[in-house]
Amino acid sequence: MLWLVRGDIDGFFGLALDNLVQLLVIVGLCGGVLGFPGELLYGHILPGVAVSLLVGNGFYAWQAKQLAAATGRRDVCALPYGINTVSLFAYVFLVMLPAKLAAQAAGAADPARVAWQAGLLACFGSGLIEFGGAFIAERLRKATPRAALLSTLAGIALSFIALGFLFRAYAHPLVGLTTLGVILLTYFGRVRFKGGLPGGLVAVVLGTLLAWLSGVAPVGAAPAAAGWHWPIPVLGDLLASMRADLLLAYLSVIIPMGLFNLLGSLQNIESAEAAGDLYPTTPSLAVNGLGTLAACLFGSCFPTTIYIGHPGWKALGARAGYSVLNGLFITFICLTGTLSYIAWAVPVDAGMAIMLWIGIVMAAQAFSATPVAHGPAVVMGLLPGIAAWGALMAKSGLRAAGYGAPGGPAFTEALLAPFNQADIWIHGAFALEQGAIFTSTILAAITVAVIERRFIQAAVWSGIAAGLSALGLMHSYRWTPGDTALSLTAAWPWVQAYAAMSLVFLAARWVTVEDDEAGGI
Repeated sequence: MLWLVRGDIDGFFGLALDNLVQLLVIVGLCGGVLGFPGELLYGHILPGVAVSLLVGNGFYAWQAKQLAAATGRRDVCALPYGINTVSLFAYVFLVMLPAKLAAQAAGAADPARVAWQAGLLACFGSGLIEFGGAFIAERLRKATPRAALLSTLAGIALSFIALGFLFRAYAHPLVGLTTLGVILLTYFGRVRFKGGLPGGLVAVVLGTLLAWLSGVAPVGAAPAAAGWHWPIPVLGDLLASMRADLLLAYLSVIIPMGLFNLLGSLQNIESAEAAGDLYPTTPSLAVNGLGTLAACLFGSCFPTTIYIGHPGWKALGARAGYSVLNGLFITFICLTGTLSYIAWAVPVDAGMAIMLWIGIVMAAQAFSATPVAHGPAVVMGLLPGIAAWGALMAKSGLRAAGYGAPGGPAFTEALLAPFNQADIWIHGAFALEQGAIFTSTILAAITVAVIERRFIQAAVWSGIAAGLSALGLMHSYRWTPGDTALSLTAAWPWVQAYAAMSLVFLAARWVTVEDDEAGGI
């Protein structure tokens, strides 16, 4: 099999565009939301991204060549690989932003660096789980219902990705809705532009043009002259991040996200097998984990993953070359500073329709890829993620009103009464926010077990929830001057509640009878 064929060009444009949008989102969130300085973003984070993508894309291209040589086939397609979208948003909004706010409230000299170090720790933890899990991935997949895994991802996608970008689309409607029309037409309408132009490319180019015409672009001042930023290990900052307080504060995000990255990559390997390319599971997943570890070692806070969509790239005629081209392209724009020009000229708004589409598809997949009977479990799993996003919105609104600012009122328990008077039980939202990913997975798993009348299993899941609450990894929060944060103390009301819930399921065998006509409204 040749290293480069015509189909690799089509595959490269699609995969590279996907990765480019991710990079623009990283620049937008790290610069705009987290306030990271340019020397941190362009000097450490992006070079770390380049290293991770070069490692993975190079390996998966070589792996495809090996499979082609072993089988004598010329239609082998490399596994697609890039930045994990869900982890990107989860680590920005659930790890780095809270870490920055907590550091500001504590009067830290450099809150941005504290936030970056928290992101490095989260990325390192995810990489360890991905690498170690490569040897036990199949057991993990069988232990957790698919509805629980997918609905948890869907809750994050629906709230932190889809709703956030929907707000932005309607804030700049000419750019947002026009590009959304292009994405709906090509991705949901299943049509192609004449000449073979990818729908995503058309959306970004058109969005960029409209952004310039409407004043949304350029973004800020023109960047200074580009220069090389060689990848430099950040071992000192990585070691500094390994503090007990950071680890315990964000363990409830790191563990579930690491497992989701692992299992999602496993499912994509299975998808490739269904398309005719049988790749060995352990080395494929292990290199994915090594890519994530390489990312954090060189400064990136964002895990990598084996992407969904292998059958699509294979159908385009992509083989091994598209993976090599993608790795080289991303490395070039990250190391040369070229991305600073792209981010200046191409605002996130130009690609936000693609991100909105990703959120929609991930939420829809939670329903389409699970049994119809498990639909209620999917909905149950969506709710904690949406609640966490709602809590973030409420606190952002309070900060906009001056709460938590120097000289302004602090976040205290006194805030609960006004919300309660408006029939908004914000205390429950703040409790759901802490360990929301654990809560989502467990509630969905309980619901699946109940639907299938496996009440002992439902009781076990409830017991796990009680245990996590007792450890302070779920629902336990404390007040800081400008936020609420995980307190890591036993959340006794919820411990008792989950224990009582477990007893209900244990008693079901003796106090209930089957009634297949029940459950109607």
